[in-house]
Amino acid sequence: MAKSALITGISGQDGGYLARFLLGKGYHVSGLLARRSSDSLWRLRELGILDEVRCIDGDLGDISSIERALEVSEATEVYNLGAQSFVATSWQQPILTAQVTGVGALHVLEAIRRHDPKLRFYQASTSEMFGLIQGERQDEATPFHPRSPYGVAKLFAHWTTVNYRESFAIHASSGILFNHESPLRGIEFVTRKVTDAVARIKLGKQSELRLGNIDAKRDWGFAGDYVEAMWLMLQQDKPDDYVIATGRTTTVRDMCKIAFDHVGLDYRKFVVIDPKFFRPAEVDVLLGNPAKANAALGWRAKTDVASLIQMMVDADLQRVRRE
Repeated sequence: MAKSALITGISGQDGGYLARFLLGKGYHVSGLLARRSSDSLWRLRELGILDEVRCIDGDLGDISSIERALEVSEATEVYNLGAQSFVATSWQQPILTAQVTGVGALHVLEAIRRHDPKLRFYQASTSEMFGLIQGERQDEATPFHPRSPYGVAKLFAHWTTVNYRESFAIHASSGILFNHESPLRGIEFVTRKVTDAVARIKLGKQSELRLGNIDAKRDWGFAGDYVEAMWLMLQQDKPDDYVIATGRTTTVRDMCKIAFDHVGLDYRKFVVIDPKFFRPAEVDVLLGNPAKANAALGWRAKTDVASLIQMMVDADLQRVRRE
């Protein structure tokens, strides 16, 4: 029989790529879908899989709807990707972020414990939990020191996953994912903000790009690569936590240069530093050490940052031309 998976956050970037990956593995795929006024299904439509997945109405704030989704989907694997995932917004809506991103994971785990503790569970943790970094590279043993309400909420979800694993013997694993981007990234994230602006500037629809701290360094990978690591974690005999990263770091400045160079423009003529885009507490450098995932899962990032950014610019050029 084909396996069945339930994905919270299926309408997001990672949810879309994971759904496509699992469908390719022969899974029946269902997604918990919190209905919103805007079109939240465009990523599934763009990936050409909207008609292949079952969307189940529900919300991470409503444990009864999660329990119903477990029953309806007949899931054997549950991937909790749903969250309020934009760091900047977490400063404006810290309580909502805590409820959805933090307590939402607890709701899913508690629903699994009640419904069937033999289900396998994946929690989408994040490098933002490291925050004020201690050590040049971050791995599974690096202490956490989150620097945003989002990072704090994700840390609650992460430790809740560990707690349910140890207390109830649930096969619960966390992927501590470093920044991962794609053409499906939301426009509010800096990589997509840059590539969309590059497309608009190239096509004469925008004159400048306003950014905050362009010397911040991030470990950027391709979301399409990273979802394979999520699946691999749930295929292991024992649950565990893994850092998923490229092991290479790039500044926002260099990322801008890659994007503008791709269309033959000089980023220095268009990028404007705007203090309003600086965070109240900045995370200056994030650089992951994926050695454990390399060794235990056989996983490695396949896409370098230049190829990733160029892919995103090309996708945004097509989108802007269609407007």
